[in-house]
Amino acid sequence: MDIRPRQKTLAKTVSCCGVGVHSGRRVRLTLGPAPVSFGIRFVRTDLPGRPEIPGLFNRVVDTSLATVIGGEGAIVSTIEHLMAAFSGLSIDNAIVELDGYEVPIMDGSAGPFTRLIREAGVKEQAGSRCVFMVNDPIELREGDRYVAILPSQTPKITCTIDFKHPLVGQQSLTVDLDDQIFEREICDARTFGFLHEVEFLKRMGLARGGALENAVVLTPDRVMNEEGLRYEDEFVRHKILDCIGDFSLLGMPIMGHVIAHKSGHQFNHLFLEKFFSEKCAWETLTCFDSQGVRGAWAGNSAAAV
Repeated sequence: MDIRPRQKTLAKTVSCCGVGVHSGRRVRLTLGPAPVSFGIRFVRTDLPGRPEIPGLFNRVVDTSLATVIGGEGAIVSTIEHLMAAFSGLSIDNAIVELDGYEVPIMDGSAGPFTRLIREAGVKEQAGSRCVFMVNDPIELREGDRYVAILPSQTPKITCTIDFKHPLVGQQSLTVDLDDQIFEREICDARTFGFLHEVEFLKRMGLARGGALENAVVLTPDRVMNEEGLRYEDEFVRHKILDCIGDFSLLGMPIMGHVIAHKSGHQFNHLFLEKFFSEKCAWETLTCFDSQGVRGAWAGNSAAAV
C-alpha cells in the first residue's frame, strides 16, 4: 500500500487450489504478471471465450453475501480477500485466472493470497502511478452506520463494529496503511460468522464450503475453533481487510482517511458510487519520481471513471 512512483506487477506466475465457501466446489486459481495500466482482471478459463472481468467497482453485480463482479455473461464471486492482498502489497497490475465462478476461500483471510504473491515476487514497472487525493470530506450515512473519507496527509483507515455478542461487542481500530502493517497486522484476520447464521445458510444451499478451517464460528458463548482467535480483536481486523478489498475497486490508491462504522460490502459499494459522484471533493495526481508522494492504498491502476 505504499505509494511509490512506479506501478508494480508480479514477477512470475503462481497457482493454488481451494474450495469456494458458498459453492463448495474446488477451484484452481492462477495469478500472473500483467502490463502497465492493465489493472487487476479476472479470467474464467472454464467458459467459452475465456471472459475477462476487470476488478472495478462499476463491474460489481452483487454484494449480498460477498463482493461479486460480472461481465461478458460471466461472474466472479468472493473477490474481496484476494483484492485486499493485491492492494495490501501494492500490486497494480495482475491477471487472475480461475476455473470456476468463486475465488477459493482458503483459510478465510487474505494471508494465503498474500504469501502466494510473495512467492511470485513483485516487479516494478516503467509506468507512473496515479492516486486519488481527497481534498474535502465525503460521507454516506444510513441510520447509525456510515462510511466517510477525510483529507489526510497519510493513508489510514478507522473501522468500528458493534455486535450483540459477548465475545465481539464494540471494537474499533485505526491503522496506517502500508505494506508491512497490512502483512503483519491485517492479512491473517479471518472472516467470522455466528453458528445459527451458518446453519441457516447451509439449509438454503449456501456456505457449502464453509468449515472451521476457513472461518471463525461463534456460538452464543464461545469460539468453536479449537485454536481460538489469531488476534484479540480479529473481528474488527477482518472488517478492515474487507474494506481494503472493497475500496481497491475504485481503481487507484487513495490518499485519505477512511472511516467505516458498522459497514459491510453492500454499504461500502454504495459509498464507492457516492465517491465517484462527488468529483469536486478529490483530484487525481500522477506520482513522478521527483514528487515523492508516498503511502496510499494500492488498487488497480486503471481507474473506473
